[in-house]
Amino acid sequence: MRTPRLVSPIACFLLTVAAASPLSAQISIQITVGPPPIPIYEQPILPEDGFLWTPGYWAWGEDGYFWVPGTWVRAPQLGLLWTPGYWAWGGDFFEFHAGYWGTHVGYYGGINYGYGYGGSGFEGGYWQNQNYYYNRSVSNVSTTRVTNVYNRTVIVNNTTIAYNGGAGGLRTAPTPQERQVEKEHHLQPTTDQDRHHQAASQNRELLASVNRGKPAVAATARPADFSPKNVVPAKAPGGKVEESTLKATPKTLPPPGKSPATESRPSSPEPHPAPTPAPERHPAPAPTPGPERRPTPAPLPAPERRPAPTPLPAPERRPEPAPHTAPERRPEPAPRPAPERKPEPLPHPAPGPKPEPAPHQAPDRRPEPIPHAGEQPPPKPAPPHEGREPKPRPEPVRE
Repeated sequence: MRTPRLVSPIACFLLTVAAASPLSAQISIQITVGPPPIPIYEQPILPEDGFLWTPGYWAWGEDGYFWVPGTWVRAPQLGLLWTPGYWAWGGDFFEFHAGYWGTHVGYYGGINYGYGYGGSGFEGGYWQNQNYYYNRSVSNVSTTRVTNVYNRTVIVNNTTIAYNGGAGGLRTAPTPQERQVEKEHHLQPTTDQDRHHQAASQNRELLASVNRGKPAVAATARPADFSPKNVVPAKAPGGKVEESTLKATPKTLPPPGKSPATESRPSSPEPHPAPTPAPERHPAPAPTPGPERRPTPAPLPAPERRPAPTPLPAPERRPEPAPHTAPERRPEPAPRPAPERKPEPLPHPAPGPKPEPAPHQAPDRRPEPIPHAGEQPPPKPAPPHEGREPKPRPEPVRE
């Protein structure tokens, strides 16, 4: 089994090509970004009977990802079918698993390439004896040129993701039948396919960085024929294309040929001693209490003095006057029923003795001096004394 020329355009990069089995015949490149989505395009009409469809795919070159247009090709032998290649995440970087020819279609990563390749198996046609029959529901075939056709409805898969696994990739795995196909005998891409790949790698319009996921040549009627009359442009990108994907080139990726594992092993002993002094120096300048000086000015807690005047919670003293619940004392003056004591002065009936002056009927005694008939003149002045006697009566008022 010969080594496929499909890998020759990128031989200058880290890659491994094994021809032992189809899935081991893969290109391992240190690429950490997946390819753009599969663009939307129409299949060119079948050029002649006996040609089989090989879908387009994203390949990797010196300037990053580029599109290899889909095309019609002759099978290397009668009875063989094409299993497309596909990109898959290998744990550390993406790997391209090259396509192959075989009696059955094997696993191709679950990628929806369209036109019979919906992600698993193939429904674009089949071999019977020495004739190939085309399914017109998914193949652009003119019945005026080809008569061995049939119609079989195929469920359309609208997924355009171009890689399996990794962030945003498809999550599919080979079926038991597809694993069995892996063990069968296979043939590598034909010379026409290699030539087609080589021509695409030299066309700058096919670079993802140039077409941004919408190649001007999405498919051709024949391999390596990029003449305007035989090409079909893409209608639109298959989806959003990340800038990291468009800008990805060997220069922006880890240097090829260097294994991270081998680099880390020799370098690991060196960094161990190196970092030891480094951290010591780092902490050494760290003790520069430069930051500590900053906290020293921090004692500018002069703002704390500001809170000192904040004891303006004099408003709290205001609530203290609230205990002016003196209004409660006001009810205490309510016991002013002292006026009831006023009735106590009622005992002023002591002035009762005032009626006692009634006994001032002393005037009655006055007649007693009457027996002193000769002394009557003195009692006359007595009346004026009676006028004076009432004056002492107001004395109780002084009480």
